[in-house]
Amino acid sequence: MPYKELLKFVLAISSNPKNVLKVESFLEHVNDHLQLDDSQFNKLLVATTEAVNNSIVHGNKRDPRRKVVITCEVNHAVLIVRVHDEGPGVDTSNLPNPLAEENLMRENGRGVFLMRSMMDSVEFDKTPDGAEVIMTMAL
Repeated sequence: MPYKELLKFVLAISSNPKNVLKVESFLEHVNDHLQLDDSQFNKLLVATTEAVNNSIVHGNKRDPRRKVVITCEVNHAVLIVRVHDEGPGVDTSNLPNPLAEENLMRENGRGVFLMRSMMDSVEFDKTPDGAEVIMTMAL
């Protein structure tokens, strides 16, 4: 469904892993407006919660004084999700391949892989006050 007007939703949370539950509620609210099918919504949910969890744990080092800001914007039938933290950013070129045999049994290391497999595009940027993951999904 093409959107002629920009829709924008913003959630700011402290860097406590329990706050991922707030992200799920936030995305349900966003979906009240978008009406994504179950498959699209599940992809959005997985990719966004992975990005937020990475921001809390790796970017902000679980420091509750640091914030993670999630922004969902819709325009011209594209959903843009931004997850901003106050950390130094990540060099994604050095991430181990989660599908390599030696990594298959690891408990972590799949977040970026999942984000990339669920969304149409995923970019990692440094900002003056932290780092940001920008993900897009065609609607």
